[in-house]
Amino acid sequence: MKIAFTTSGTDINAPLDSRFGRAPKFLIYDAASETFEVIDNQQNLNAAQGAGIQSAETVARLGVGVVVTGHCGPKAFRVLSTAGIKVFTTQVPTVAAALEQYRNGALAEANSADVGGHWM
Repeated sequence: MKIAFTTSGTDINAPLDSRFGRAPKFLIYDAASETFEVIDNQQNLNAAQGAGIQSAETVARLGVGVVVTGHCGPKAFRVLSTAGIKVFTTQVPTVAAALEQYRNGALAEANSADVGGHWM
């Protein structure tokens, strides 16, 4: 399974970004092979609108089954849910810490968006 983490960095020790749609990058971790790739999300970083929807479509196309982020807005949450992607939110400082929480079952699956639209 692939897990998408929101980040501004390029490795597993990078900061976890609190935003989903406007995260600068997604670190896509493949749990089966324990490898990762970083996907640029700059096109949505300064988008006037639609950043959450477009970011959700991007991770869905990549075959992600889980998203771990700081916050997720309503439109992005709806697209992710429709695609069968589970969303988990956390306030830990790094992708590595979020991955550890996920592996340990310490994250609760979100059942709705936790911020309003156009949240910054």
